[in-house]
Amino acid sequence: MSPTRPDSSPEPGGEGHVTDDVVILDDRERGLLRARAGGPGGEVLGHIQYFVLDAPERALVAVHTIVEPRHEGRGIAGSLTRELYALAAREAVQVVPLCSFVVRWAARHPGEAPAVSDALRRAAEQALAADPGKW
Repeated sequence: MSPTRPDSSPEPGGEGHVTDDVVILDDRERGLLRARAGGPGGEVLGHIQYFVLDAPERALVAVHTIVEPRHEGRGIAGSLTRELYALAAREAVQVVPLCSFVVRWAARHPGEAPAVSDALRRAAEQALAADPGKW
């Protein structure tokens, strides 16, 4: 798992902020991008569940975002989403947002969240329908 520190600035629209004591970790094997308090062994504050699509091209497919209720409103979901897009950019792949939160975030941040083709979105939807265990 690779740790990153999220941007601590608030999300536009007053969605709160994430403090410097939150680390985001990618658990590729489980398809989870987790926000943890205080580092790798800290309390899980929230996560994005995703899977890797291999064809027609490699992509990270976001299927669900959860923030623990007592941590809502701190910008954790936005920081997780921003990190998912940054992770994809580092890997030179796209993010296919099937999760409603990630879809809305991407619409508000087009400079950070490139649009995907309809064909790639359909392929991701078909992969998810064929294997509901991905979600």
